[in-house]
Amino acid sequence: MKTKTKTITNTRTIKMVELALFVAIIIIMSFTPLGYIKTLGLSITLLVVPVTVGAILLGPSGGAILGAVFGITSFIQCFGLDAFGTMLLSISPLSTFILTIVPRVLMGWFTGLIFVQLRKNSSTNKLSFLLTNLAGPLLNTLLFMPTFVLLFYNTDFIQQQYVQPSGASNVFAFIVAFVGINGLIEAGVCFVLGTAISKTLDVLKSKAII
Repeated sequence: MKTKTKTITNTRTIKMVELALFVAIIIIMSFTPLGYIKTLGLSITLLVVPVTVGAILLGPSGGAILGAVFGITSFIQCFGLDAFGTMLLSISPLSTFILTIVPRVLMGWFTGLIFVQLRKNSSTNKLSFLLTNLAGPLLNTLLFMPTFVLLFYNTDFIQQQYVQPSGASNVFAFIVAFVGINGLIEAGVCFVLGTAISKTLDVLKSKAII
């Protein structure tokens, strides 16, 4: 009984250490050039990589926590560190907080759930890392953009600076134009890096190296 309890305690301790490491990685990336590729509109973020990898290794709850850390650092960026985020903050602090936090928490949580389900299914088990690392960046965009449209699409800033110049005839056209090549680059980079990192860490973990 004591051995079983000790094993459970050790497992929890290891998971806490792993979670802390991922949190540290996200924070470091957030405030260095490693985390964002700055553009005039939405920045290309590489923070999806540690969130997705963490969700794979630590499960849905770990993914949600890492998504929350990602979101909090994104919100902090809005205080003068990111021009676009700073403008959104000036329009509505509450809406900006919701936009930066909620989609990222859900992204981390759903990514973890997707990996769990893929691993359970024998037909998708071998593709679980590939599909989950594709799902992570896609979920980030698919959850972020509808929230962004809901909260900011009708504001004067977005209409005058982005909707009208893009010539978008409807909301869907605006999303495609706004995300554009940035979304494809983000998805591609995160997919390649995330797959390589998560598979490597999973192998090391299975061999009790980490």
